[in-house]
Amino acid sequence: MDKPNPKSTDPRGCIDVAEVRATADRALSELLDILDYPAGSVFVLGCSTSEICGGKIGTASNEEIGQAVVETFRARLDKAGFALAVQCCEHLNRALVVEADVAARLGLEVVSVIPALHAGGACALAAYRQCDHPVLVEFVTGVAGMDIGDTFIGMHIKHVAVPVRLSVTSIGAAHVTAVRSRPKLIGGERARYAL
Repeated sequence: MDKPNPKSTDPRGCIDVAEVRATADRALSELLDILDYPAGSVFVLGCSTSEICGGKIGTASNEEIGQAVVETFRARLDKAGFALAVQCCEHLNRALVVEADVAARLGLEVVSVIPALHAGGACALAAYRQCDHPVLVEFVTGVAGMDIGDTFIGMHIKHVAVPVRLSVTSIGAAHVTAVRSRPKLIGGERARYAL
């Protein structure tokens, strides 16, 4: 008789959920090590669970993977003092799931929609379920973020966005990119940026 596989996999058996958690945690830890922003700053997560499982973005959303990624990010970002904003897919115009108190504190306009597996995506749905008081907003200005599966979070990152090269370049089959922001350098030839 075959022994049961102790590793958790998605229903199609395409990816080890424990490995996704560990890799996501390692990537986020590496990024957080270089970030220095005030408590309450917004961190944007964009994630395609389809891409993690080796599919094309938007074609094979996976709730178990979404739940694992969002749980991992929430735990580490809460501890680091960041507010998490999880970007929905293009079918919800890349709106973001945030806690209601974050939307109120930042004066963000709340929109009336709830993410679903195939209209918002697995990570947005997981974030909505895991938040204490979830709301969706159309726009946010995050100071940093991570994009898992080329979901294009740049529209929600503060100017000036600076790419961060991580040693972790993929989670599952999904390409990973990270970003931080810095204040704009303004002025001309007489400007100084340090005392």
